[in-house]
Amino acid sequence: MLLPALLALTLHQAPLSTVSEQSGWTRTGRYAEVQSLCAAFPKRYPGKVRCDSFGTTPEGRPLLALVASADGTLSPAAAAKKDRPVVFFQGGIHAGEIDGKDAGFWLLRDLLDGKALPGVLKQVTAVFVPVFNVDGHESFGPNNRPNQVGPEEMGWRVTGQNLNLNRDYVKADAPEMVALLTFLNTWDPLFYVDLHVTDGAKFEHDVSVQLEPQRVGPEPMQALGTKLREELFTGLESQGHLPLAFYPSFRENDDPASGVSYGVSPPRFSHQYWAAHRRWGMLVETHSWKPYAHRVATTRHVLEGLLRLVARDGQALQAARKAADAEAESGKVRDVVLLWDNTPKHHPIAFRGYAYERTPSELTTQSWIRYDDSKPQVWTIPYYDELRPALTASLPTGGYLVPPAHAAWVAEKLTAHGLRFQRLGQEVASAPVQVFRATEAKFRPVSFEGRQGLSVKGEWKQESQRLPAGTLYVPAAQKAAPLLAHLLEPLGPDSLLAWGFFNNHFEQKEYVEDYVLEPFARELLAHNPAVKAEWEEKLKDKDFASNPRARLRFFYERHPAHDARLDLYPVFRTDSAPAGLQSVR
Repeated sequence: MLLPALLALTLHQAPLSTVSEQSGWTRTGRYAEVQSLCAAFPKRYPGKVRCDSFGTTPEGRPLLALVASADGTLSPAAAAKKDRPVVFFQGGIHAGEIDGKDAGFWLLRDLLDGKALPGVLKQVTAVFVPVFNVDGHESFGPNNRPNQVGPEEMGWRVTGQNLNLNRDYVKADAPEMVALLTFLNTWDPLFYVDLHVTDGAKFEHDVSVQLEPQRVGPEPMQALGTKLREELFTGLESQGHLPLAFYPSFRENDDPASGVSYGVSPPRFSHQYWAAHRRWGMLVETHSWKPYAHRVATTRHVLEGLLRLVARDGQALQAARKAADAEAESGKVRDVVLLWDNTPKHHPIAFRGYAYERTPSELTTQSWIRYDDSKPQVWTIPYYDELRPALTASLPTGGYLVPPAHAAWVAEKLTAHGLRFQRLGQEVASAPVQVFRATEAKFRPVSFEGRQGLSVKGEWKQESQRLPAGTLYVPAAQKAAPLLAHLLEPLGPDSLLAWGFFNNHFEQKEYVEDYVLEPFARELLAHNPAVKAEWEEKLKDKDFASNPRARLRFFYERHPAHDARLDLYPVFRTDSAPAGLQSVR
C-alpha cells in the first residue's frame, strides 16, 4: 500500500529532491549530496533554515546539521528564550542503515513548503543531522548490509577508526562523538531521535520505536512518554504500519519460540544516553527486510507523528522536563539504577511472523532457521516486559572528586557531556572522603570497541585523603545526575572504570622479592599475634593454602613497602563541597 503511493510522489520531482527520490527509492546519494543540500536549503528558505557545521571527521569531512523553524528560531539561545521545544533527529550513525537521511530531507522540504504538518515548525524547532557516521557513509558498497533490502549501495557500520558510534556515547572516544555531544548538549533538545534499521529475523512488523522515559525515569515524564508513544502508534497503525514498542530480537538467537523482551540498555546507546539526561530519547528501527521505499516512508511517518504530538503537547512536555531539572538540581535525585534486567514473568503476545523451520545444519552442526515469507503467520510467543533494577547506586550528597593526575582528560569528558564541575584552587591537607578499594579486579580477556574492560568488586568506605590543588569537584546536584552516576560509579557497566580508563591503577607496579619476604614473614608471625591468628585462619581455605603466590601476597600486603594505592579507584566521593573551589564550568 505504501510503495505505490510513494513512487507516485516521485513522478514529479520537487526542487531539492534527493538521489533516492530521483531513483524511485532504489539508491541513496553520497555525502557530497548532503553538503550540497545543506547549502541549498537556506537559500530556498531564507530565515527559516540554517546549515551548521559542528565538527570535522578524522578523514577531514564536515559534520553537518540543518536547523529548521518557520519563525526563525534557529539557535539554542532563541529556542530557550521562547521556551520552544526542540526535536533533534539523526540518520546514519550506522551508515549502512541510511533510511533517516533520505526520509529527513524529504520531510524537511515538505514541512518548509507547507505540504506536511502546516504550522508545526512555528511550534517546534527541528535539528536534523543527515549522517552522523560520515566517514563510514563514504565507505560505500553493495555488500555492506547483506540482510537488508536496499538501497543498491550504502555506507559501512563503523567509522574510519573502526569505532561503533552507538556504543560510544559514554566513553566518547570518537572525535565525531565528542563533536556531536557538544552540539547536542548545546541544543539540549526535548527529544533526541536516532534513526536505524534492524538486524535479525524475518517478520511482518515494519518498525520498532523505543522511548524513555516511559517505563523508567522521572514519573511525570514516564506518564507523558507513555501517552505520546501510544498516540504515535495509533497514528502509525492507521497508516498501515505494524509498530513494536521493543527491539525485535529473540531471547535465544534464531528461536522465535524463546520470546522477546522489553529492555532498558545502558547509556552507551543513543536513546538511553539522552534519557540519562532526563529528557526523552527515541530509537527508531525500521525492519531491514522491507523494501527501501517502504522503510523511508515509515521513518518519515514516525517523525511526522512525533513532531505533530510535540507541537500539540509542547507546553506539558517542557513543564515536565523543567520539573525534572529542578528536582535533580536541588539534589533530590538520590538513587540511580545503573543496570536493568527482566524478571522471569512473561505473558503471551501475538507476533506477526512467517512460517519457518529450524533444522540441524550438516555444515555447522548448529540449528539453521529458514523463513517462508510467502506464508505469514501469527506467532504466540512469550513477552518479558517486567523490569527490575539489577544494580543501583546512591549518589553522594556532595559530589565526586577527581585528582589532578586525571583532571585534564576527565574535564574534557565532563564538558562534552554537559556536566558542571569546579577546580580546587588550594590544597586540602586532609579531607574526609569516601574511597573505593577493589577487593577483586578482573580485566576482560578481549577488547571491546578498542578498550580492555575492567570489572571490580568492592564498596565505598570513609577515609581521609589529601586533595591537591587542581582536584576537580563534580557536584551530584545537576540536571544530568543519572549520567554522572553512570560515568563515575565504579560498578556501573558504562563507568569510565569499566571502560578501562583507570586500568593502570589496578596493575601492580612495584614488588618485593620472595627472598626478602620470607624472613619478613617469619618475623611478623613471631611478633604479631593478630597477624598470626589471621594467617592460621586463612590456611583453612584450601585454595589459599595450595597457592604459593597467594601465601606470599598475604605477607606482601603487610610489608611497609606495599603500595597502598594499588586497587584504589582514583575518584573519591564527598558529602560536601570542599573549600577553595574555583568556577570552571
